[in-house]
Amino acid sequence: MAERDPVLIVGAGPVGLVAALGLARQGVPVIVLEAEDDLTIDLRAGTFHPPTLEMMAPLGITERLLAMGIQVPHWQMRDRRTGVVAQFDLGLLSRDTPYPFRLHCEQHKLTPVARDLLARLPGTAVRFGCRVVDATQSADGVVATVETRAGIEQIAGSYLIGADGGRSTVRKALGVAFEGFTWPERFLVVSTEYDLAPHGFTGNAYVADPDEWVALFKMPHLGPPGLWRLVFPVAPALSEDEILSAAFVEARMQAFLPRPQPYAIAYKSIYRVHQRVASTFRNGRLLLAGDAAHVNNPLGAMGLNSGIHDAVNLAAKLDPVWHGTTDAAVLDHYDRQRRHIAIEYVQQITIRNKHLLEARDDAVRASQLEDLRRTAADPALAYDFLLKSSMIASVRQAAAIA
Repeated sequence: MAERDPVLIVGAGPVGLVAALGLARQGVPVIVLEAEDDLTIDLRAGTFHPPTLEMMAPLGITERLLAMGIQVPHWQMRDRRTGVVAQFDLGLLSRDTPYPFRLHCEQHKLTPVARDLLARLPGTAVRFGCRVVDATQSADGVVATVETRAGIEQIAGSYLIGADGGRSTVRKALGVAFEGFTWPERFLVVSTEYDLAPHGFTGNAYVADPDEWVALFKMPHLGPPGLWRLVFPVAPALSEDEILSAAFVEARMQAFLPRPQPYAIAYKSIYRVHQRVASTFRNGRLLLAGDAAHVNNPLGAMGLNSGIHDAVNLAAKLDPVWHGTTDAAVLDHYDRQRRHIAIEYVQQITIRNKHLLEARDDAVRASQLEDLRRTAADPALAYDFLLKSSMIASVRQAAAIA
């Protein structure tokens, strides 16, 4: 086999590093180009669904994450006025997956694991402080134009994967439209060590309310009882300084769960939320994955997971193409599978989840919550519901796309 140029991967986040690891384990040389000087700490995503754990297990990642994370076998839907509406047990999926639970572990704990595993393989490199400012291609390969402290550099590769986030330079270089919309409200993320479990909350719960819904997650921490992460919507008219002020955050926490003492806040952040999908995930030798290809609201924890599904799917297809045993047309199959899932599955479910939590019409609200109550009470309906919410159904649906 003639030696070929490495695959270039833009972005050393979870998606980029998982794609790199999947390729490198099959003998494909990779260069990961990251604009920052080190791995970044993103405090948003932190839930891994069963099929994601299955995909990462052969790469050596899952075993390490299990040692660092919290297994959450149950999650709740609640109403802020009336309490628990439904509780779901992922144990119903034990026939379908070796991981019948959600694993809570911050995504910034995944990236060092993936980088460490990647560094053990030959033909790999992760270059920090390399900001990709342009990407071009020819019939024979790709060239990334990179800005470093030493100046502008051009790096040649065989293919290039843009895993460089929602503001993807690679997507913009391709001229690919990012179709969809941005929600008017922003999301406030607050973390506290105060233990919510004695108040009846499972490790993951969604609290519906027409004025202020809440999503909460128990995350691993240095000591018991763990760190509880809460997500609130905030009005677009408020300034960032006001939203992140101690008084505002405390008021939101007290409105959610009143207590005599103030809450000890470990960290807080705010971000905008989008629902967008790239018009194509492939243009010749340039490909998109993760947030560079699609973004969604976090209700249902499908963004990070679907990005990793992209990475694993793409690495499996690009491996034989790079080795010359499969025609490059198989990369169009990646586009068909993963773009379909982004539009018809991830976008639809996450938008529906948000509408469920914030429904204002009393009749609509009551009907939706009653549907959930009935679903949770019926094992057959609950099983089908969990296949979808755990993303097992999305993997099966993608596999069925020719």
